[in-house]
Amino acid sequence: MKLSKAQYDEIAQFLGHVQPTRQSLRKLKEKFPSQSQSTLLSIFSQEYQKQIKRTHAKHHTAEAIETYYQRYLNGVMKNAAAPVLLELANEVDFAPSLMARIVLERFLQEKEQTIPSKTLINSMLRDPSQIPDGVLATQVYQCTVNDCCYGPLVDCIKHAIGHEHEVLLREMLLEKNLSFIAEDQLRAKGYDKTPDFILEVPVAVEGHIIHWIESKASFGDESSHQAYLQDQFWSYWNRTNKM
Repeated sequence: MKLSKAQYDEIAQFLGHVQPTRQSLRKLKEKFPSQSQSTLLSIFSQEYQKQIKRTHAKHHTAEAIETYYQRYLNGVMKNAAAPVLLELANEVDFAPSLMARIVLERFLQEKEQTIPSKTLINSMLRDPSQIPDGVLATQVYQCTVNDCCYGPLVDCIKHAIGHEHEVLLREMLLEKNLSFIAEDQLRAKGYDKTPDFILEVPVAVEGHIIHWIESKASFGDESSHQAYLQDQFWSYWNRTNKM
């Protein structure tokens, strides 16, 4: 859907004053009832990710990591059933899944006396039952299921939505009898960066000639558009002109 710059700025300004929680999402929907839930959630997620990128470094200093780990240990010692990690993440305004990653990595480093691999960390975050400590496994699980913007659950949802939109887009192209080459076919021909669909016969839409279609299934703000142009779209444009 289309959203005016003024409407977007108003939503983004509102998000600057709330925490990234499910309760804040409800407040956002109440504040902007005319906008769809999916649009608000996408903007919510993008704005929060920008905030996390700005503050990411301060949460990963040696001092911060040790402070978080000791607070976790003290917290579960007092009450192992309390959502210690989740509450800590909310207190310091950091993504719960990222807080869980910090504490899990620190725990494994202490237990194994070596730095754990990213593969191992990612596997345990996806399946906390692999974590060799029942209390920490529960704490990590609470973080991942309560994180609206980061973590394996969010990644899974994004992947599913992206795939769904690609299927819908393919069906629409077939319904309109448009001839196209799909991404998997382009990769089979040796292309490394490929749009979802290249139209074999370009079409005109609102006065613009369309050669290819890339479905992102997410809200496109100015910064994401610039990033996509730099990382993907210009290479598609150049390649299309050479085909």
